[in-house]
Amino acid sequence: MLFLRKDEEEGMAGNQLGVLNALDVAKTQWYHFTAIVIAGMGFFTDAYDLFSISLVTKLLGRLYYYNGGAKPGTLPPNVAAAVNGVALCGTLAGQLFFGWLGDKMGRKRVYGITLILMVVCSLGSGLSFSNEAKGVMATLCFFRFWLGFGIGGDYPLSATIMSEYANKRTRGAFIAAVFAMQGFGILAGGIVALIVSAAFDHAFKAPAYEVDKLGSTVRQADYIWRIILMFGAFPAAMTYYWRMKMPETARYTALVAKNAKQAAADMSKVLQVELRAEEDKVEKISQYQSSNFGLFSKAFARRHGLHLVGTATTWFLLDIAYYSSNLFQKDIFTAIGWLPPAAKMNAIHEVYRIARAQTLIALCGTVPGYWFTVAFIDRLGRFFIQLMGFFFMTVFMFALAIPYNHWTHKANRIGFVVMYSLTFFFANFGPNATTFVVPAEIFPARLRSTCHGISAAAGKAGAIVGAFGFLYASQSKDPTKTDRGYPTGIGVKNSLIVLGVVNFIGMLFTLLVPESKGKSLEELTGENEEGADEVEIPAVATHGRTVPI
Repeated sequence: MLFLRKDEEEGMAGNQLGVLNALDVAKTQWYHFTAIVIAGMGFFTDAYDLFSISLVTKLLGRLYYYNGGAKPGTLPPNVAAAVNGVALCGTLAGQLFFGWLGDKMGRKRVYGITLILMVVCSLGSGLSFSNEAKGVMATLCFFRFWLGFGIGGDYPLSATIMSEYANKRTRGAFIAAVFAMQGFGILAGGIVALIVSAAFDHAFKAPAYEVDKLGSTVRQADYIWRIILMFGAFPAAMTYYWRMKMPETARYTALVAKNAKQAAADMSKVLQVELRAEEDKVEKISQYQSSNFGLFSKAFARRHGLHLVGTATTWFLLDIAYYSSNLFQKDIFTAIGWLPPAAKMNAIHEVYRIARAQTLIALCGTVPGYWFTVAFIDRLGRFFIQLMGFFFMTVFMFALAIPYNHWTHKANRIGFVVMYSLTFFFANFGPNATTFVVPAEIFPARLRSTCHGISAAAGKAGAIVGAFGFLYASQSKDPTKTDRGYPTGIGVKNSLIVLGVVNFIGMLFTLLVPESKGKSLEELTGENEEGADEVEIPAVATHGRTVPI
């Protein structure tokens, strides 16, 4: 049942729809946690699918690009760029398309489509046809593009649904908790890769990479990357039924679809209270909004234009740093010598070592950072956390880059890993979470999913820049300098310096993003601000008495 404190009753806005006020002031209930899990499992799957590819790219090179020489095969730069980046391109397209569709057709109607795409394409990625390199890479890239397309839809829809279900006191924590499931997805990818590679390594033990030439390990190792990629279909499939049971959000039903009866009926079940339909008030709001601004209007540019620039630009800058660091951890660890050269490991054990390194980073930095944001976002505010995160990411990137050769010495590698983990911690206890939260709060209901999709797509454009840019920059090495066989490559050092500058610019653009802590969505967007005060305020019945809302 819904219980309201006296100060909440007195503080409710007179020009607000009763069903929306009921959501704003509701105490944390079971349906909040259900919504977090249902939406969050999508992000668990998203992160698993997007980042698991980094665990197997070296294996793909050894399997399909061995040329008979003295060294293991590696993916050519253009193929590596395609394999790592094609899902990001699909994600960008999906964020724009499904974000727009979520405002046109409703959040729930579109929600199931994204999961179906993710399930089918996760399986398709692992079933890529042919044993020849070109055939496998082409089909893998095809399925990963459409996998990314489905993942892209999850961003605006999950954020919008959670923001529209949450109460205003803990809304930031609820949206951040949905996004925090991404950390568990990254962790799960590492754990699955550890289990699969350890099982195969035990069953098909071989001392060095030369077994690739003999073919015995090649046939077995080909199953490893397929199993790892296909596993992403299971959490998505498990979530589908529960997503379809969720009712449409009241804010879409009332403010966009103009169906007061349905909004009241849906939220009466969710909140377990009796809510009256407010058809007269919805009609009044509809008349006001009928002459209201669209996305490409001067009014939108005046009221929300800088906000959209701020959310899109900060997400773009953040993802340049975040995705380049995440997708190419293995290359950075190899460059500093934390991972041994490929010639000293067989193909299966290399997957195990990469997965172990990335799992350690996820445990120490990625996952804790997400949940620090959940704990503090409604206390410290979105603006402070984002500014703080960009600041510390800048500091740690420069601390890694400027004395880069210092970190390549064996005695200093643990220090490098600690510093590197801290960049992930402050990315997630910082802009990686807040850039997801804020666009779901500050735009009008009829444009909320679209604007979140635009902001998220800008982020994926940054991820594409980061993935391709870091890949090519890290190829640049100083051949005259080596440290026990490890290149001291100027490419990695310069890349880290560039990422530090990018994070600093992110601090500056954060100044365009408004603080949304503790305010209702309608207060933030200015919706219902005209002509609604004349409408009679409805009531909610709880325990035999009526509470005005």
